[in-house]
Parts: sequence; structure tokens; C-alpha cells
Amino acid sequence: MDHYHWFALKSVPLVGNVLFRRLLERFGSPEAAFGASAVDLRSVKGVSPAVVASLRSHDPHPFADRECAAVRRAECRIVTILDDEYPPLLREITDPPPFLYVRGSLAGIGTAVAVVGSRRASAYGRTVTERMAEELARNGVAVISGLARGVDTAAHRGALKGNGTTVGVLGCGVDVVYPAENRQLFREMAEQGGVVSEFPLGTAPLAENFPRRNRIISGISHGVLVVEAAERSGSLVTARIALDQGRDVYAIPGNITSDGSRGANRLIREGAKLVESVEDILEELPGGRVARRGVPAPAPDLPPAEAAVFELLAPEPLHIDEIIAKSALTVGELSAMLLRLELKGTVTQLPGKYFCTN
Repeated sequence: MDHYHWFALKSVPLVGNVLFRRLLERFGSPEAAFGASAVDLRSVKGVSPAVVASLRSHDPHPFADRECAAVRRAECRIVTILDDEYPPLLREITDPPPFLYVRGSLAGIGTAVAVVGSRRASAYGRTVTERMAEELARNGVAVISGLARGVDTAAHRGALKGNGTTVGVLGCGVDVVYPAENRQLFREMAEQGGVVSEFPLGTAPLAENFPRRNRIISGISHGVLVVEAAERSGSLVTARIALDQGRDVYAIPGNITSDGSRGANRLIREGAKLVESVEDILEELPGGRVARRGVPAPAPDLPPAEAAVFELLAPEPLHIDEIIAKSALTVGELSAMLLRLELKGTVTQLPGKYFCTN
């Protein structure tokens, strides 16, 4: 598809994302909007005489020519709001980008959770983030983040480790690797997910770009998980935007003596869901991705010891440490027993060493 006129309309002064979408809905394409009469243009909400004059007087060709050539050189693609690949949830926000620059693919997003947090994450924060992202990925949930240092990097790495889809949303052009040390991660994500931006190619990672970037991170996602955030941080901005967009907000509790945890802990006090395991998130996602099981009768052919463990698991998934505490079995004895129950098809192991009955 030729995106020349998409670039052209995007370059027109006074035509922002909201007005771009209204023109698109009214005329069907950017090219048709350029060809519309002044009377027809004025029939669109928000199109003032000044906007009409801007459409008539602005020369969009330099920007459009430059972007078309840059896209070819950068080996990236344009995904417009009219394309099936465009994230459906992102269409629902107030000012969705009319198009995204994409390296990789957005087709595998489906159910998605954003994971955000401190660039100066502690070892605990990085470890928890990577584990949580890996388990989300193994459950078929795409992990969305911003490819920044700290929590973002750990989230993307965890998703890749879990063989899932992960998408990085940039506050710069998709041809700009920032931070530079994430160059290899950038390449891996382009192969197992995508790297996207609404900013023109060559755009530097300026501070004013990141709030706009954050609304896309939350806009693509069903919910936002915050891991380690200071009282004033971009992660809290993302959480606020998520709430405005009608998304769920989750937070992992942190050390109460750490300044880097105050933001996440405050979110929990204000109503964000406290997350201790991936199941806390999965149960909130569309379709309830954690199966809630009733209390089935024990299989009649189970030996007494296995039947006792089966009974412990029946009400709800339990972590292996809890099963050990309730059963008084050793780790070796219990592991062997759970394996036998799995082979018999009566027990399922969930991510994070949780077990439940079938």
C-alpha cells in the first residue's frame, strides 16, 4: 500500500491525531481528504477555516517524500489504523496514532499486558519482572513495554525466554536504538514480536516524547503491571493514563524502606490490584485465563497417599511450598507424587510451581 498521503496528511499543521481520524472516517482515505471541497471539509467536527487554509496552503511533499524513502532504507513497515494488524484496543483510545512505524509484526499480540517500572530497578525488581513476564508469555499473553533500561528490558527478556510475543513501544524512531546496549534485544524482538513507534524515522529519544509513548503502551494492553516505581515516575504516568483508558492496573509490592518502591506501593493503597503471582493477573484478563475448578471427587484408583495430595489440591491451585507444608512430605517425595498424578491426568502444573486438579 502506498502511504505517501498518510505521511502528507500527518505533516499538515493543525491536523492532529483526533482530526486525522475524523477526516479518515468522513472521506475514507487521506488522499480523498486532500481532494475534498472546503464545504465538505467544514462538515467535519473540529475543522475550522484555519484548518482548511492549512490543508490548502501547506506543502506536504518534502516530508512525505523523505518518509517514504526513509521507510525503504530502514526496512520497516507502516501499519495504519485501517489495517487488521493495527492493535484493536489502541483504536479505542481518545487519540490513536493514525499509523505506526513497525519493525517485526503486531499480528501476534492478542491478549496483552504492559509491564513498566523503574529504569534503576533493583536486582529484586529485575528478577520478579523477568519471571512474571516469562510466565505471562507462557500463558499466551503478549508483554508490552518501552525497551528502556531496568524493568522494561527485564520484561522483554522474560517474554522472549517464555517463547511469547513481546512488543516494544519507542519514544523515538524505530530506526534509533535507545538505549544503545539493547541493540541485540531490539533485533530479537523484531523477530519474536515487534518494535513500534508513532514518531517519524530519525526522531531522537527526547523527554517530551515519552508521555505520548506511554499512552500507546497502555493503549495496546488490557492492563498495566507496575514494578518498582518512585513517587514521581513515568511508570505512574502510564498507570494514570491506563486508568483513563479504562484499563486495569496491577502492582507488585516492594520494600517499604525503598524510595524506588513508594510509587508501586501507593498504587496498591489507591486500589491497584496487588500481584504476588501471575495468576493474580491472568484471572482478570478477558475470558478468565485461569480456570477456576470445583471440587471433584478423588479418582477411585488413586493410592491413599496420592489421594490425600489430590484432596489438598482440589479447592484451588496451590504453590508447591504450601503443599509441602500441608502434606508433611519431603520435596523429593512430593515431586515424585505430583509427577505420577500429572502422568495419570489428574493434576496440572501451572506456571510458578503451582498445581491444581483437572
